[in-house]
Amino acid sequence: MPATQTIDGAANAAQAARRVALATTPDDKAMLRAAAELTRDINQARPGVYWPDMLLSAGIGYAALAGAILIDNTLLAVASGVVAVLTLYRALLFIHEISHLHRNALPGFRTAWNALVGVPMLTPSFMYEGVHTLHHARTRYGTVEDPEYLPLALMKPWSLPAFLLIALLAPPALIIRFGILTPLGAIIPPLRKFTWERFSALAINPAFRRRPAEGEMKRRFFWQEAGASVWALVLIASIFLLGWRPLLIAMAIMSGVAVLNQLRTLVAHLWENEGEAMTVTGQYLDSVNVPPPSPFAALWAPVGLRYHALHHLLPSLPYHSLGEAHKRICVELGEGSTYHRSSYTSMTMLVIRIARSTMGAR
Repeated sequence: MPATQTIDGAANAAQAARRVALATTPDDKAMLRAAAELTRDINQARPGVYWPDMLLSAGIGYAALAGAILIDNTLLAVASGVVAVLTLYRALLFIHEISHLHRNALPGFRTAWNALVGVPMLTPSFMYEGVHTLHHARTRYGTVEDPEYLPLALMKPWSLPAFLLIALLAPPALIIRFGILTPLGAIIPPLRKFTWERFSALAINPAFRRRPAEGEMKRRFFWQEAGASVWALVLIASIFLLGWRPLLIAMAIMSGVAVLNQLRTLVAHLWENEGEAMTVTGQYLDSVNVPPPSPFAALWAPVGLRYHALHHLLPSLPYHSLGEAHKRICVELGEGSTYHRSSYTSMTMLVIRIARSTMGAR
């Protein structure tokens, strides 16, 4: 047998063994108990953190976006564009917090966020509400019913660059979705149904089909979608008044936001599950924390998302409490615990790990 086949066979066997171990991992009850008990006093969302953070991020982001469009100096315009990407990205990621907020927490925050961020960026909160929580469902995580899971580490190497590059198309896709498909769907019911099922969720699983919204959510989602549709039509009309340049620059910045978010998504999990239902501990070990002292994690995984594995243990814990929760659990459980196994040092390390895994994919 050729040596390369032997090596490939060993790599595939090790990968398969790791998948089985991950899927059958029993729950670490000590870790689950510590996570719940040590965070009871920090599980309330604080308006004094949420509101200033969101408003400042959005305000700086839009000011930087305007600078990228209006500044004549190319270097300064590019620098302003980078600031716009990072701050609007942070503002946008509050959609994740909104999907977990109790309906009585932070009155008015969801509406304000949609008016200031969700609708202007053509990503209203209905794109995540009622969808993201399926990713946290005990029996759905990592299965074909999970809208936010693909076994990327088990796919072919070309799937990773394709996964990232497709995010570049997000801005024109969203303009088409809200500016064309939504108005047409209002008069063509089958198109409306198709658009809702296929293009109304921030999902990465191509097999996911969204069910119709009901009750209070249906009414709220209607107004969010209507607002986004009107704004998309305004953006299309702006071409005739302002020319292509402002819209193209704004779309380039939104593409930067989308690619950065897709890169964060790529390293949010190890993506090593192949459809089996998993224990909570198994889900935790398939997820990623990038705690301090990693210097850049707060930029590419803001609003608490650097603690994504911890978030899977405590989905309702507000983002501003995750750092403190991480410290408490580390002290309580000590080095070598199951909890520490989901901590990684950098995005680069994680990308390399997933890329190497795809090299041994079947």
